[in-house]
Amino acid sequence: MTVTRSVVLGCGSYLPERILTNAELAAKVDTSDEWIVQRTGIKQRHIAAEGEFTSHLAIKAAQAALDDAGIDAQSIDLIVLATSTPDNTFPATAVAVQAALGIHHGAAFDLQAVCSGFVFAVATADNFLRGGSFKRALVIGAETFSRILDWNDRGTCVLFGDGAGAVVLEAQQGWGTSVDRGVLTTHLRSDGRHKSKLYVDGGPSSTGTVGHLRMEGREVFKHAVGMITGVIIDAFEASGTTPKDIDWFVPHQANKRIIDASAHKLHLAPEKVVLTVDRHGNTSAASIPLALDTAVKDGRIKKGNLVLLEAMGGGFTWGSALVRW
Repeated sequence: MTVTRSVVLGCGSYLPERILTNAELAAKVDTSDEWIVQRTGIKQRHIAAEGEFTSHLAIKAAQAALDDAGIDAQSIDLIVLATSTPDNTFPATAVAVQAALGIHHGAAFDLQAVCSGFVFAVATADNFLRGGSFKRALVIGAETFSRILDWNDRGTCVLFGDGAGAVVLEAQQGWGTSVDRGVLTTHLRSDGRHKSKLYVDGGPSSTGTVGHLRMEGREVFKHAVGMITGVIIDAFEASGTTPKDIDWFVPHQANKRIIDASAHKLHLAPEKVVLTVDRHGNTSAASIPLALDTAVKDGRIKKGNLVLLEAMGGGFTWGSALVRW
């Protein structure tokens, strides 16, 4: 008996030209390159130019993914864009992408799950494709977090960067086993009791302002590893796979110490972990697709590889996705 799978046809990414180094930050706030690298693994991050919006980053990543897939934008009938930094309160930034790509059919909408956004977006598109509502989807993670940072807060401004990544998913028939190509299983969680640990102190309904990102770093770290490993174990149990079956672990790129601790707890070999946090910083919903595209383009991730995705973000939200490339 066959089942419908959401198969990855291509991926793409885009990073703004401006690179902000730790040394430059150290000249502005009380920090140092050594302090940042030791605690986070971050050496630099990209910052969007003046007048360069989240939609501009998303459009470039989306077009790169379409080019990589070798398909025309007109074959896309669903766009799910994960972002916490939309161009406007409304309409959705996804419709700006849709219009720029010349697509006048199907549906396009934003999804907000902060750093878990891309995993949530993959799960959402996967359900639509498997349900038969759509045939081909663009799933995008795009952020301009530099716009919501307090550049005087050394505990947060050193962590985040801007960027975008995208994948093209297509509904195809599989055999219903873990050897199928495509999204094999997704697991999503959230717990609003942790809001105060990672949030933005503004919004249209509350303050009428954009606000700035606020974070209790130690509290986030304390919860992260346990939450992440929980949904990954769920993925293994649902798919009948084990850590030994994983070819590549592509986690949300928030902090190298969290990534290392998670991989160790799950018995995932360090050489199977894709790391880009040193070059990109934490790009929230964009971090996983940026890392995916990096590993595909440099030849690490190949067709048929089993790829494990995971993320945790403000809310708290967290989730996993197991994908046969």
